[in-house]
Amino acid sequence: MAVIAHISDIHIGGSADSVERTTRVMNQLRMFPVDAIIVTGDIADHSLLEEYETVRSLLETEIPLIICPGNHDYQPELFEKVLGPVNQALRLPDVTIALADSSIPGRNEGYLGDATLSWLDEVLSERPDVPAFVGFHHPPIELGIPYVDEIMLQSVDRLAAVVERHPHIAGLLVGHAHTAATGTFAGRPVVVAPGVISTGLTPFENAPKIPVSYDLPPAYALHIFTGGRLVTHFRPVP
Repeated sequence: MAVIAHISDIHIGGSADSVERTTRVMNQLRMFPVDAIIVTGDIADHSLLEEYETVRSLLETEIPLIICPGNHDYQPELFEKVLGPVNQALRLPDVTIALADSSIPGRNEGYLGDATLSWLDEVLSERPDVPAFVGFHHPPIELGIPYVDEIMLQSVDRLAAVVERHPHIAGLLVGHAHTAATGTFAGRPVVVAPGVISTGLTPFENAPKIPVSYDLPPAYALHIFTGGRLVTHFRPVP
């Protein structure tokens, strides 16, 4: 069994509450016996060095933790200087987790470049008998939220080809939408983590054009993988 805590979209520097909200989430996760923590993008809000230095302090933990960039992390050289490579993998005894960089500097939509897909293919080929999770920032599926769907992952057929080559992929873990959501892609589960900095609302909730609430509490996903099955719980942090 593997238990993975999944947070996303902390946007440090994006609001006066960004540090406090992230601190609340991390304090709760440090109390749990999780096997790993993953952070799927939009780590900083303005991609500034001082924001990444704050992130490094906030995410400090003895729990194995890996991170990938989002569209707000548009200076990859600063991300890598403080937080490590933009593509990171964690090889646990019972599961492999690979987080890939889907960001395009200066753009909001996502794309997995040739070098990134080659890296991903290599990591997934290392342990074909061990279940694997693939994560990145941009959802590869439409979520029914127009302004998010306009800036989702592009050219998803390229990712689908990689997923189909690796039947041991147990799921795809993403962020970007600031809302808890699930779906399927290339026959695998897709789980979108809720946002830490804010919560995205659907147009069905009579939300404005860019429906984001800063009043709802930060939240995270808790993935439990056992018996070849992925179960995800979503938890707000009061």
